[in-house]
Amino acid sequence: MLECSNARFGEVVSVRQQQPLGLGHAVWCARDIVGDEPFAVLLPDELMVAQPGCLAQMVEAYEQVGGNLVAALEVPASETHKYGVVDPGASDGRLTEIRGLVEKPPQGSAPSNLMLPGRYILQPEVMRALDAQERGAGGEIQLTDAMIGLSKTQSFYGVEFEGERHDCGSKAGFLRANIAFAMARADLRDGLREEMKKYLD
Repeated sequence: MLECSNARFGEVVSVRQQQPLGLGHAVWCARDIVGDEPFAVLLPDELMVAQPGCLAQMVEAYEQVGGNLVAALEVPASETHKYGVVDPGASDGRLTEIRGLVEKPPQGSAPSNLMLPGRYILQPEVMRALDAQERGAGGEIQLTDAMIGLSKTQSFYGVEFEGERHDCGSKAGFLRANIAFAMARADLRDGLREEMKKYLD
């Protein structure tokens, strides 16, 4: 058990999710660290490349509208069943009001093609919703479900992320990310290109 209610600025504190009960449960495990402050959630298997960074883009939007924000990214309609998807309201530039969220909707039923690529700025009240430990999609405690509950009383916006996303949650995606980063480096790209040719042939 943690004895402090909040981490100090610049301090790194880790907590362990004792059981694989879903993203919502993992976030809830950090409730004593978060305390009563807004907080960010960054999923490490979603690698974002941009200048300024994805979270910096979100913080800029947060300074305009406050409330709760999620990064949003357009994907083909054929892929929406893999992700949490935004039910959009009014849009203003890269900001879209969120009327609702759907976790992994059945193929062809998604309310939009804006998915959640694993970056969130949330108000601490989301922890109260997670306290109920209710199971959602896949029998897991879903962060999306808690956000849906929170959206009934607080503002929610999606910020369309400008940059490149790598889904490192699969072996192929992890390898693609490594290749993309290596090819972006002048000191590595030529050698890597030659090595890849050997295997491609």
